[in-house]
Amino acid sequence: MKTIQHWIDGKSVEGTSGRHGDVTNPATGERTGRVAFADVSEVDAAVESAAKAFASWGSVSLAKRAQVLFNYRELLNSHRDEIASLITAEHGKVHSDALGEVARGLEIVELACGIPQLLKGEISTQVSTRVDVESIRQPLGVVAGITPFNFPAMVPLWMFPLAIACGNTVVLKPSEKDPSATLRLVELASEAGVPDGVLNLVHGDKTAVDRLLEHPDVAAVSFVGSTPIAKHVHDTASANGKRVQALGGAKNHMLVLPDADLDQAADAAVSAAYGSAGERCMAVSVVVAVDPVGDELVSRIADRARALTIGPGTDPVSEMGPLITAAHRDKVASYVPKAREQGAEVVVDGTDLMVEGHENGFFVGVSLLDKVTPDMDAYRDEIFGPVLAVVRAASYEEAIGLINSSRWGNGTAIFTRDGGAARRFRLEVEAGMVGVNVPIPVPVGYHSFGGWKDSLFGDHHIYGTDGVHFYTRGKVITTRWPDPSDGGIDLGFPSNS
Repeated sequence: MKTIQHWIDGKSVEGTSGRHGDVTNPATGERTGRVAFADVSEVDAAVESAAKAFASWGSVSLAKRAQVLFNYRELLNSHRDEIASLITAEHGKVHSDALGEVARGLEIVELACGIPQLLKGEISTQVSTRVDVESIRQPLGVVAGITPFNFPAMVPLWMFPLAIACGNTVVLKPSEKDPSATLRLVELASEAGVPDGVLNLVHGDKTAVDRLLEHPDVAAVSFVGSTPIAKHVHDTASANGKRVQALGGAKNHMLVLPDADLDQAADAAVSAAYGSAGERCMAVSVVVAVDPVGDELVSRIADRARALTIGPGTDPVSEMGPLITAAHRDKVASYVPKAREQGAEVVVDGTDLMVEGHENGFFVGVSLLDKVTPDMDAYRDEIFGPVLAVVRAASYEEAIGLINSSRWGNGTAIFTRDGGAARRFRLEVEAGMVGVNVPIPVPVGYHSFGGWKDSLFGDHHIYGTDGVHFYTRGKVITTRWPDPSDGGIDLGFPSNS
C-alpha cells in the first residue's frame, strides 16, 4: 500500500501528523493507497521554504524563468500518458478524457513560456518637462493554490506555471481524493529546473486549507471547488489581508432555439452533460428547450444517452467512467427518484447500472429528466454527476429570464442558426463564459476562465491576462533628471508642463 507524501523544499517529505486519507480506484472500489494529511507545522514548513526561495527566485531574469518553463513543457508533454494514467487510476475518468485534461493544462504552460512578453511594462516619456512615467508589474511573494478532485492535473496547471513565471513561489494543496497526478506534476517541475522551495505541495483537509488562508506569509490564494467552500476561502483569506480568486460551482444552461440543428444540439448536450461523468464545473446540467422543439430534442438526447458505453476508464471502449466516491455516487443517484416524486418525467434512468466485473466500482448510469421546473431539487442544486435536466420554455424571453435568475453564472450556451438571436444572447446572458453552438465554452489559454455571481468570488478570473495580473502587483514610477539650472522650492501642486 503506497503512501503519498508531501513535497517541500525540492524533495519528498514524510508526513508526521499521523493522519492519513484513503485513496481508491473508483472503477473497482479498491483502496490503492493512503495520503498523508498535513498539520499546521507541516504547512508552515512549506510556506517557510517558499518564502526563503522567493528571496532569490523573485529576482531571477525573465529569460531564465522562461527557459525553465520551456524545459517543463517538454517534460510534461513527454509524460502526458503517464499523468493521464494516474488521473484515470484515482479519479476514474476515461483515459482519452484524462489526456485531454493534460493537453488543456499544457496550454497554460505554453502561455507561461511567453512571460517576457506578458510582463512587458509601459512607459510615457516627456509627460512633463524632462519627466517620464513607467508602469511595471512585480511578483507578490508566496502564493497558495487549492485545487479540486475533478481536474487533478489541469487546474493546478492553471495556477502554478503562471505564478512561478511571474516570480512568485507556490504552495499547492491538491484534492486528497486523487493526489498522485498533482504530485507528479510537481516532481517533473523540479526535474525541469524549478529551484528547491519555489514549488511545494502539502496534502490534507480543512486543517491544511485553513492554515494557508490564515498564514501571514501567504500573499494570495487561488481556489477552484464548490460554491460554499469558495465563499469560505474568499471570506477567510480576504479577512487575513490576502488577494483571492475563488472559483465556485455552476448550473450551466444550454438554450436550444427552434431553428437550431437538433442533431447537433443533441450531440452537444450528451457530450457536455455526461463527459467525465458530469464531474465538470463546465458541464451542461440544464437544457432549456424553446417550444415547439422540446419533444423532438428530448427524444434525440435520450437515444444517444442510452447508447453510451459506461465502464472503467482503462477500457478503450468506455465513453464514461465511474464517479469519484461511493458517497458521491449515491448522492447523485438520489436526485432521479426525487425528481420523479416532484413531478419531473424520468426519460432515462441510469441509477441501477451495474458494470460486469466491476460490481464494487462507483458507477452510475446516465439519467435524463424532462419537464423539470425551477422549484425542483434537480434544478436548484449542483448535482455534479451524469443527470441532465430539460426545462421547457415558450419563448426566448422566458428562457433568458430563467437562465439569468440562476444564482450561478459560470458558463452557458445557445444553439441557433439565427445570428441576431445569438448576438442578443451573448450580450444579455449573465454568465462569465458563453458559447454560441459550443456547449462547453472553456476559453483558450490566452483568454481567461471565470464566472459571475456565485461561480466566482474575487475580482480576477484564472489564467490568461487576468492570471498574470492576479499573480503580480502594479507599480508606477515617475522619473526626472533635472538640469543643473533647475532648482528652487515650489509648494504648488505638480503640473504637467
